[in-house]
Amino acid sequence: MIAFYGYQKKSLNLSGALFGIVVGFVLTLSNFCFLATLLTFFTSSSKATKFRPHLKRKIEEDFKEGGQRNWIQVLCNAGMATQLALLYLMDVGASEKPIDFFNHYRASWLSMGVLGVFACCNGDTWASELGTVMAKSDPFLITSFKKVPNGTNGGVTLIGTFFSMVGGTVIGLSQYLATFYFSDKASWDNAPPQWPLILFGAFAGFFGSLIDSFMGATLQYSGLDKDGKIVSHSSKSVKHISGRNVLDNHSVNLITTVIMGLLMPTISKSLWPII
Repeated sequence: MIAFYGYQKKSLNLSGALFGIVVGFVLTLSNFCFLATLLTFFTSSSKATKFRPHLKRKIEEDFKEGGQRNWIQVLCNAGMATQLALLYLMDVGASEKPIDFFNHYRASWLSMGVLGVFACCNGDTWASELGTVMAKSDPFLITSFKKVPNGTNGGVTLIGTFFSMVGGTVIGLSQYLATFYFSDKASWDNAPPQWPLILFGAFAGFFGSLIDSFMGATLQYSGLDKDGKIVSHSSKSVKHISGRNVLDNHSVNLITTVIMGLLMPTISKSLWPII
């Protein structure tokens, strides 16, 4: 039903909707908290993508009404989380457990990995989709701090950075509430406080967005065509702005999710006792 709704609203094309069913099934079967983060990411990022589309159309060469994610985009955003969910299902089983690295180490490690994936995806989406059209001035390139045209890969703004943290916070909050609602209440007695999920979600949104921007500024080509739109290919009529033609946007998203899916469990494992 959710995939069909996304297809109707043009948030997904047919291939994206079909692949999204597979992703949603795996996440739902393994842990309802994973489903909560997936739904939060899908609904909030879709709304952000549709915000002020008339402005995005002026600066994006490959602008699509509603976003219309295909199966490749779904894979690059949720593929790492799906793999972690499969490992959770095989190792822990279909269950919901609070984050507790002492009593439920593997379950906590994999859960924080899923949180890191969706928090960084949502943070980056909010930063690019909302920051691009709400910033009062042109962004600066994260590697050189020079002003660049709006929409340049690797361009960051203060308001975009703020939205990356908010987008990650929303994911952390959704996992916290889902954990509280679905997990066995008896397991909470010996578990540490779960509110740091919200903080780690904010951090994953912020840091994941920075990683994405850094790779975008160095490994993605950004140029300005004769119509004043940002393009990702070079030609004689395109003025080079930054980056090299090594990765595309899908590749950057995939690499960022892999990094954050592995990094967040390590960070949270070390910091949770301190918090």
